[in-house]
Amino acid sequence: MAILYTMSKKKLTIAEQLAKREYKTPSNMAWFFYGLLARSPFFGPKYHVTYKKLDDINKYKGPAFIIWNHQSRRDYLFLKNLIAPHKFNMLAGYQEFFRKKFVWLFKKAQVIPKKNFTNDPKSIRAMDRIIKSGGTVAFAPEGTSSIFGYNQPIVPGTGRFLKHYHIPVYFMKLEGAYLTSHKVCIDDRIGKVNATLSLLFTPEDLKIMTPEEIDNKINEAFRHDDYKWNKIHHIKYKSKGRIMTNMQDMLYRCPRCDSEMEMDAAGKYIKCRHCGNGAIMDDYYDFHPFDDTCKVFDTPTDWVDWERRHVIKEIRRKKDFCLEEEVDIGELPTYKPIKDNSKTSIPCGHGVIKFDHDGIHFDGTKNNEPWHFDLSYSVVYSPIIENDLTQFALAVNEQIYDFIPKNHVVGKIILVVEEMHRLHFNTWKNFPWNDYMYEGTELEKK
Repeated sequence: MAILYTMSKKKLTIAEQLAKREYKTPSNMAWFFYGLLARSPFFGPKYHVTYKKLDDINKYKGPAFIIWNHQSRRDYLFLKNLIAPHKFNMLAGYQEFFRKKFVWLFKKAQVIPKKNFTNDPKSIRAMDRIIKSGGTVAFAPEGTSSIFGYNQPIVPGTGRFLKHYHIPVYFMKLEGAYLTSHKVCIDDRIGKVNATLSLLFTPEDLKIMTPEEIDNKINEAFRHDDYKWNKIHHIKYKSKGRIMTNMQDMLYRCPRCDSEMEMDAAGKYIKCRHCGNGAIMDDYYDFHPFDDTCKVFDTPTDWVDWERRHVIKEIRRKKDFCLEEEVDIGELPTYKPIKDNSKTSIPCGHGVIKFDHDGIHFDGTKNNEPWHFDLSYSVVYSPIIENDLTQFALAVNEQIYDFIPKNHVVGKIILVVEEMHRLHFNTWKNFPWNDYMYEGTELEKK
C-alpha cells in the first residue's frame, strides 16, 4: 500500500509576495471603485480641491508619465480625480505595502512598490512593463512627500530615466496640499488645494534635451513654498487648536538665544524653554510673537533655511562633528501587515546612532542580538520620513528600518545627513537659488 506524504505549501512572506507580483494596468472594475473612493465625501471632496487641466491627458493615446510635486500623503486622491477617467499605475514607498490599510487598495490598483532613495531594479522593470504595454506611470521624482513645506531636489537620474523613454511627461502642480496634510503633525487641516495638470515634456523635448536640462526644468517647475504661497492667498486651514503640535521637531533652534533642542511646541504656541522666546501661530500659518523682544521668522521654511545655514557652517567648522542619539528601532513585519495606522514598523531593538564625517553608524541590538552597521553618505543623502518627524527610516542591507529618537532631533538629523552628503559627495545637488547658503564654504569635496 502506497504511503502518501503531503507537504504543506510554504507560506510566502510579504516581501516574497511583493517580489513575485507582476504589474499591469488596473482593471476597469478596480479603477471604478478607486474612483468612487477618491470622490467619496470622506476623501477627495472634503479637501476643497480646485482641479484645472491646461493639457488633458485623456486626449492622448499611448504610454505616458505623470509626475508631481509631492506635498502630502493625500496627493494620490488629487491625482486620481484630476485625470479621471484616465488610468495609471502609481509608485508608492515600499514600506507602505506592509501596512494593512493599504494592502487591498494597492494590490487592486496595481500600485508599484519603490524603495525610497535607492536603486530598485524591480520597480524599474515593473514601470518598463507598464510603459511597453501602452500604460501610464505616475511617480514623484522627489522620492518623498515634502518634509518642511517646500519641494526637495529630485532624485538623481530622473532626467536620464525619462529621456530613455521619450514619451510625454505630464505634470500635476499642487498648491496648498502640504498645509492640508504635512509631516509635522499628521492631522488633516482642511483649507484649500489647487491641482493643475499640464504637459511638461513632449517626446521631441526629451530627445533634444540633456538629462541635466531635464532635471533642471523639473526642479524649476516644482519650485514652490506652501507657507509663502499662503502669505499671498491667506487661506484658513482648520487645525482644531493643534497648528503647532510637534513643530519643535522642525523648528529646533531658537532664533534669539541660539539654543538647540530647547523649543517646545504644542497647540498654538512655540516657546524656547531657555530664554522664553516664542510666538503663537494662527490658522493662516502666520506667526505672532509674544512681544517685541521675541524673534521668529516670517515662515517656518525661513526658519528651517536659517537652521540649515547653521548646520552647513557647523559641519565644516568641526572636523570631529558628531551628532549622537539614543533610538528605538523597528523593522517591517514578515507575514502579517501592520494594523495600527499610526505605526510603520514593529519594534525590534534599541541602540545609539551617530552621524559624523565618516557616515552613519549604529551600535545596539536587533531581535536580542548585537547589531552594528556603517552607512556612507554616498548612498544615503536624506533620511526617509514616513508618517511624521518623530522618526526616520534608513535602508540597511536593502532592508528598511525605522529609528525613533528619544528627543525631538529628527529635523536636525535630516539637515545633517543632507549637508554631509553635499560636502563629501554632492551627487544630490542643492538648488541654484539656494547657493547663497554656501557662500564662503566648501560645497563639494570630490
